[in-house]
Amino acid sequence: MTVRRQDIWIDFGLSGLTKWFAAPWAGEVTPEELVIEAASWGDGGYAPTLLEDAQRLLASPVPTAVIERLWCAAIGLPYDPGAVPVEGRAWLDEIVGLCVARVRQDDPSFTSASPQPPANGMLGEAVLREVREVAPAVVDAVRAAGHSGGADVVGAVEQVVVHVDPDLGFRLFLRILKAYMVPITESRYLRYHELGERFGYHELVVDDGTLQSVADTD
Repeated sequence: MTVRRQDIWIDFGLSGLTKWFAAPWAGEVTPEELVIEAASWGDGGYAPTLLEDAQRLLASPVPTAVIERLWCAAIGLPYDPGAVPVEGRAWLDEIVGLCVARVRQDDPSFTSASPQPPANGMLGEAVLREVREVAPAVVDAVRAAGHSGGADVVGAVEQVVVHVDPDLGFRLFLRILKAYMVPITESRYLRYHELGERFGYHELVVDDGTLQSVADTD
């Protein structure tokens, strides 16, 4: 079944998967079971987006430690390699295998191929600008949570935007803002929704009610 991204009204792909791992009940099942449950959402409509994100990040030059840091930050955990189910790239490889198996339930002839170049690469500068402008607030929020390496978290997002996919980088950025409850101004909030529209997101992917907005100051 082919599902348009606009019809996926929850955060999708790898960024969306981190939300599943941040759920209160996540510890009641194995990491693999969580991936399978996420990939099966919408009668399997979620699996292709998760597969594409994982393949693209897996094939990128982004260091494994950066992948692990992003995973922890998007869930709201302190950076700890032990918080990742397995080593970062091995974990992505496992996600790929589980997604391929889910897609083949509906299409037994499916063959996994290398992901196509990002379709929205031209939006990279716009995403980088938003990430860099809110970087100090992210660092403060990470520190307030008792975690270290806020600047490294921002740098990790930038690496994904530049070297992997602005789309994935933007979704991971939004997930980190939500995980650490980073306040953003209303004007910035509106710009995020505009970027989301340009990426083809459902509006709830940008804000599912957990993005913290505050009034602009004069």
